[in-house]
Amino acid sequence: MITVRNAQPIATIARRLFVWAAAGSARIARKCCAATVSVDVKSVERCFVNHVWKMTYVQIAKKNRRKKMKDKRQKSTSLRIQAGLRRTQQTSSWQVKRGDVALRFSPTAWAKLVYFRDKSDNEVGGFAISDPDDLLFVREFITVKQEATCVSVKFDDQAVADFFDAQVDLGRKPEQFARVWLHSHPGDSPEPSAVDEETFERVFGNCQWAVLFVVAQDNKTYAKLRFNVGPGGQVLIPTAINYGRDFGPSDHALWDAEYVANIKAIEWFTERSNTVPDSGGHDLSGYALPYDFLDEFEKMESAERQFILDELADRPDLWDEKGVMAL
Repeated sequence: MITVRNAQPIATIARRLFVWAAAGSARIARKCCAATVSVDVKSVERCFVNHVWKMTYVQIAKKNRRKKMKDKRQKSTSLRIQAGLRRTQQTSSWQVKRGDVALRFSPTAWAKLVYFRDKSDNEVGGFAISDPDDLLFVREFITVKQEATCVSVKFDDQAVADFFDAQVDLGRKPEQFARVWLHSHPGDSPEPSAVDEETFERVFGNCQWAVLFVVAQDNKTYAKLRFNVGPGGQVLIPTAINYGRDFGPSDHALWDAEYVANIKAIEWFTERSNTVPDSGGHDLSGYALPYDFLDEFEKMESAERQFILDELADRPDLWDEKGVMAL
């Protein structure tokens, strides 16, 4: 039986035990809660970081995939364009980039060609003498007997044969002297006429390769390399003057003698023969027309036709008082 006397110590002991128990429980609870919270925080942090990394990786992967798809489409488009260009180039004339292939002249050969061009208002033609180790390097420009008008050049067949024989006697091969056809245009257009193209096809069409070259009055040039090896084709090539090799001096006296000996200027309309009576029917039998005038005129480029019309306009002797051409 607990008496009042014993109650006070018992209460004190009970209070202490309760406080100790409460304190211990609090400490245990605090430790457990802190550990749990720490674990939860770390877990949440780890989960969040992983989620962020996953989202970033997905975005980067999507971006790379879009870039690859775009590059693939661009590459496909580029390949289609290139294929189209190749098909176009295979069926028509195409142009080589400057520096790949070029027709190059020695300064002396170029000076002689331009000198002959400027001697008259007619065309002048000739052959290139090429270097044996570099067939697109023109060392010399040589003419043969020819009849020249302002729109055409006609070589003398016997003169061409003699020229070929002379070159063979000098030890040269045909690809050195009979592959590059050079001629001038008195106008500002170097584009070959229909007659030029037909002549090039007829004379050089069976050669393994040949070059059609034209220089205009303002030094504009046109150079077409045609080849019959494999499937064959033709390509426009640039022109250059090569000052890096040895070259000789100009010789105007010798060039003048060659010009007088080989170049025979033919007027489209010559004076009527005195033996033919004058008639009002404009008979053309007394006129020297080396070619079919109208047929050739229709085949000309527009610039060439205009040049001819301007030349005819400057000939008052061909026009009557009413402004009609008096043939």
